[in-house]
Amino acid sequence: MKVEEALQILKEHGFKYTGKREEMIRICAAEKRYLSAKDIMERIKEQYPTLSFDTVYRNISTFVELGILEETELDGEGRFRLACSTDGHHHHHVICTECGKTSSLPGCPMNIISAVPDEFQVTGHKFEVYGTCKECVMHSN
Repeated sequence: MKVEEALQILKEHGFKYTGKREEMIRICAAEKRYLSAKDIMERIKEQYPTLSFDTVYRNISTFVELGILEETELDGEGRFRLACSTDGHHHHHVICTECGKTSSLPGCPMNIISAVPDEFQVTGHKFEVYGTCKECVMHSN
């Protein structure tokens, strides 16, 4: 997803454009990894020193609800990244537990899972693979 697409989604859902919202989206767009709310707060504080953590977190929650940000959990903490696309392409991720970098996986494991009972109606699923990326492995040696 591009920053402009994210801003259009906000507009379509009746959210007012603000420089703070755009900057939060730009921060996420600049990274190819998941960021914590604290990471986003630290980066935006330079430009908006009086911005509260509550405001940042409320906006993050809104962005997740609207599909602008994707959310995962690492070390018991919510992490966020700009959604990969707006085309509805279904995908999953490989996520580095050290730096949060992520990349998409081809295919979906749900296609090969036959153990779901017939009477169970699946309404959604999430599949993530956690590990350490090549760069983090090299830095730890």
